[in-house]
Parts: sequence; structure tokens; C-alpha cells
Amino acid sequence: MTHVQLFRSYEFLVDRADRAFQKTGKEHEGSVRCERHCADCCHAVFGLFIIEATHLKGHFDQLGSEERLAAFLRCTEADRVFEKIQEKLGAHKDDPQMQAYILARERIRCPLLDDNNDCIIYPYRPITCRVYGIPTKIQGKARVCGKAGFKAGESYPAFDLDGIFRDLFRLSKELLRSGGRQDLDNASLLISVSRAIRTPGENLMSESLG
Repeated sequence: MTHVQLFRSYEFLVDRADRAFQKTGKEHEGSVRCERHCADCCHAVFGLFIIEATHLKGHFDQLGSEERLAAFLRCTEADRVFEKIQEKLGAHKDDPQMQAYILARERIRCPLLDDNNDCIIYPYRPITCRVYGIPTKIQGKARVCGKAGFKAGESYPAFDLDGIFRDLFRLSKELLRSGGRQDLDNASLLISVSRAIRTPGENLMSESLG
């Protein structure tokens, strides 16, 4: 597949996520409480697959120089906080469940969130951001934003993020292959938003979460 085809396939996944969010919002009105300037999901710790990081980077580079510079300055703080989180994770390197618990509770301000609590690249935000306010299935378990109105003990449809992650991995693998890379296992590596926007696009394929 060409790069154009790969990014079209990625945008299809984005559309699927948006449609799922809209459908859940209509069927469970009042339970989805996302609104402008909430920004709770903009402080979650997560990584991007290579296909998503590359897509985001391409659009970030189209922003004005002032917006990009401000984001780079916010990267410094995000990286400082992440270093502390890595220390906590290192203390529990043999306990994946504790590491997952730590990541779920820690908060890092996304460098793309400006001083008005607006995402400077909102139309091109990652899929994880797009479905944050509805029930999702991650590692086989249902999860939902703590500010949402979904009630414990009741059954709701959960968006299959595990399936999306598998598709993102597949597309990332194809992107690496199309770039002539042989070490396709790198497709499973995750890239932080901070690293994604600060790394030249052609070098993203060799980056990992950090």
C-alpha cells in the first residue's frame, strides 16, 4: 500500500471512532458529558502508534510558528513529568497490573492543549482522544471517563479500542514496510505526543514512547 492509501485507511478508523462516539451520545444522552474546555482526557498518559504519530506530525507542522513554539515549550514540562512516571513504573517493573494502575492514575498535560484548554490540532486528534468520554474496551476490560454519567452495574456498549489498536499496529507495520524498514516489530512501539511533534517526520519510525 502507498502512504496515501495507508493514511486513508487510518482516517477510516478515525471516522469509525467518531461515529461510535456520536451514536453512544444519542443513545445515552446525559451520560456522555464531554464539552469544550473539559480537557480531562488531555491529561491522560498514552502513546501513539507510528501511523498515528506520523499523521499527527504532518498536520502539526502546518500550524503557525508561534503555536508550534508554544507547544514545544509545553513539551519540556510534559517530558519532566513523564520522567517521574517512568521512575514509578521502574519500581514495579515485575508487576504489569501495578504499572497499568499507575498509568491510569497519572496525569500529564498534553503539549497540544493551549492555555485556553483548547486542542490546537483538534480535527486531527488521536483516536484515543476521540472516544475518551464513552465506554471503551481496553485489554478486555470496560473503561469509562470518571466524569461521564454511565452508572456502575449497568450494561452499556463499549467501543473496541483493542480492535482499533490491532488495526493501528497493522497499518504501522505497513508504513514501516513501505519505507523500506526490515525491523517491523517496531510497529508495536508507542510514541508520546511530545516526541511525535518534536521529531522530524522521517525519523518517527525509529522512535518509541518517551
